[in-house]
Amino acid sequence: MTLIIAPRVHDLGGFQVRRAVPTLQARSVGPFVFVDHMGPAVFEAGRGVDVRPHPHIGLATVTFLWSGSMTHRDTLGSVQDIEPGDVNWMTAGRGIAHSERTPLALREHDHPLHGMQTWVALPRSQEEVEPAFFHHSAAALPQQRRDGSWLRVVAGRGYGEESPVQVFADTLYVAIDLDAGTELALDDSHEQRALYVLEGDAQLDGADLPAMNLIVLDPQTRPRLRAKTPLKAMLLGGEPLDAPRHMWWNFVSSSKERIEQAKQDWVDGRFGAIAGETEFIPLPDH
Repeated sequence: MTLIIAPRVHDLGGFQVRRAVPTLQARSVGPFVFVDHMGPAVFEAGRGVDVRPHPHIGLATVTFLWSGSMTHRDTLGSVQDIEPGDVNWMTAGRGIAHSERTPLALREHDHPLHGMQTWVALPRSQEEVEPAFFHHSAAALPQQRRDGSWLRVVAGRGYGEESPVQVFADTLYVAIDLDAGTELALDDSHEQRALYVLEGDAQLDGADLPAMNLIVLDPQTRPRLRAKTPLKAMLLGGEPLDAPRHMWWNFVSSSKERIEQAKQDWVDGRFGAIAGETEFIPLPDH
């Protein structure tokens, strides 16, 4: 264990998001350049998440939920509800815009939301690929249940399993649920790794871990994670980026000039329209 990172907390109107990457201590972990922990939250009837249409380039967005539901819409015409255990993988490539909203049916009563959203930087050779959207149901993901542990390989490979989600670089993204008293050795087959504890009291090789923090792990180690209470965590990482990345708002690129072009494209409406949406998030002025 080399580094513990306390994420920055953003309150989005009673709904908290914790951003663990990027920070000064960790600009990326493997291909992951952005790691957000959403919730846990319970919305009152009539309320929910409303992320208005906004653009992306040069990355893939990955959404995974433990509870709740969200509807994804994008400029390709995709409309997809994501439920707990499912994966939404959106490859932005040369450019896509999308929105995410709580389904209307859920807003009729109190409802929870708890999950993670991450951005994966695409390799330089793939930064301008055609945009695409993929949904994988919970049942499609490899999973292992044994001795109080439940492991789900969300993307990439881990614990001898490989997710059907298409990745562009060697990736580690494993959801970990442990019963109280359970121990688990962390997969050591990737160069860069970090553990994010979403919920519960945990120890790593006997040392207490703070909940809702990112723990950057030493390479080529196999530390033991122990759940003192029921635990939810995400193990993430993979091969290092092939070059530094610039990040501005929702844009990721190895080229500053490409980000400037994306800014102008959004202002000029060149990302396309999303059926059923009339709102959008304006380009920030800084």
